[in-house]
Amino acid sequence: MEANTRSTGRLPAAFLTPGSSSFMDFLSEHQPEILPGNRQLPPTQGVIEAPHGTTIVATTFPGGVVLAGDRRATMGNVIAQRDIEKVFPADEYSAVGIAGTAGLAVEMVKLFQLELEHFEKVEGATLSLEGKANRLSTMIRSNLGMAMQGLAVVPLFAGYDVDREKGRIFSYDVTGGRSEEHGFAATGSGSVFARGAMKKLYRNDLTEQEATTLVVQALYDAADDDSATGGPDVARRIYPIVTVISDEGFRRLGDEESSEIARSILERRLEQPDGPRASLL
Repeated sequence: MEANTRSTGRLPAAFLTPGSSSFMDFLSEHQPEILPGNRQLPPTQGVIEAPHGTTIVATTFPGGVVLAGDRRATMGNVIAQRDIEKVFPADEYSAVGIAGTAGLAVEMVKLFQLELEHFEKVEGATLSLEGKANRLSTMIRSNLGMAMQGLAVVPLFAGYDVDREKGRIFSYDVTGGRSEEHGFAATGSGSVFARGAMKKLYRNDLTEQEATTLVVQALYDAADDDSATGGPDVARRIYPIVTVISDEGFRRLGDEESSEIARSILERRLEQPDGPRASLL
């Protein structure tokens, strides 16, 4: 029996053989069938109906970056879930916000988390933020077959670059094409409205509190015009997920903090239903 097919104890030999620092490369060699992009879907007519997540926004401030998402998932014209989780930590200094087919997106995020953890354990060092963004791009590209059948995943990646000492944002298309966004970014069905709101309110000298308020303002405006985006739900106590990544690492705002921001915005909207005006200089 060849060495690569033997097992020692309970672990197959594949787990004990030196190889690539990429977890995806490991799966591609030893169990390629479990990778999302290698799955074969049964023949269907038309687009597959599955829960979709929308909308994700991000903005930078001098101390880092804020990444946030609403809580609604839709399936056609139906609200599939009101409290879905759309923003996840990738590692200590980065996070991913998911838009697109919810099930595949969550699976991709978990695989991405394993990819970064595997690299750190094998190499004894963490990937640069640029390297993390490139790894995610490769994973999205491998899902192109699914995307062509209507099961697209288009995340937003943000993190604190410890080398450059600043927050950075990366956006993607369904082919894995990657672009670095400067200042702010949005993805998902409500992204047009969210981006318009951020364009008026963004400044490059925002404080962390102002940045977190800005992203919730943007999600509120997106929900106002996009039926697939959910605004703050006071009755059910469901508020946007807001995360901050700085030199201190990843932090998710607690429900009390998120609700306080949302409630203050709702109170101000009673006087200005269409939102705050950008200052004219």
